[in-house]
Amino acid sequence: MAIPAAAGVLVVLLAWLAGPGLLGISDDDLGAPVSAEVTKPAPCDRLDPVETVRFTVAGKTHEGTLNGCGHGQNERVDVGVPDELPDQGTVAVQVADTSAGASDARRPLGLALLVFACFSGGIFVYTWLRLPPKPNPEPKAAKPAKVS
Repeated sequence: MAIPAAAGVLVVLLAWLAGPGLLGISDDDLGAPVSAEVTKPAPCDRLDPVETVRFTVAGKTHEGTLNGCGHGQNERVDVGVPDELPDQGTVAVQVADTSAGASDARRPLGLALLVFACFSGGIFVYTWLRLPPKPNPEPKAAKPAKVS
C-alpha cells in the first residue's frame, strides 16, 4: 500500500514542479490589451488564416496581423499588443485573454484532478492485488468403460 501512495505523491510533486505548462496553462505575456478593428477578415476554410487589424496606441494608428478567422469587416476585437511597437510596418498581435482580471483557478483544479486520478489508480491497484486467486479447475477423471 505504501508503494502506490508514494508513487502518487511523487507524480503530484513532479507535476507541481513542472509548472503550469504541464496542465495546459501558459504564462505567456500577450502584451497590453487594446481594442482593434478588423480591416481584412479571413475565412475559416483555409489553413492558418490571418486577419488584418487596425488599432491605436498612444495616439498613433498601427496595422497588425492576427492569427484567426471568422470575424466580420469592421468588427471590434480585443488584442494583445507588444510593449514596444515599431514606427512602421505591421505588428503581430494575439487575441487578448478574455478572462483578464479574473482569478486563474485552472492550475489548482488541474492538480486536484491529478491527485484524484492518482488516488483512484492506487485504490484500483490495491483492490486488484487483494483479490483472491481463482482456483484451477481439477481435470475430470475418466469413467471406466463398461464391459459387457
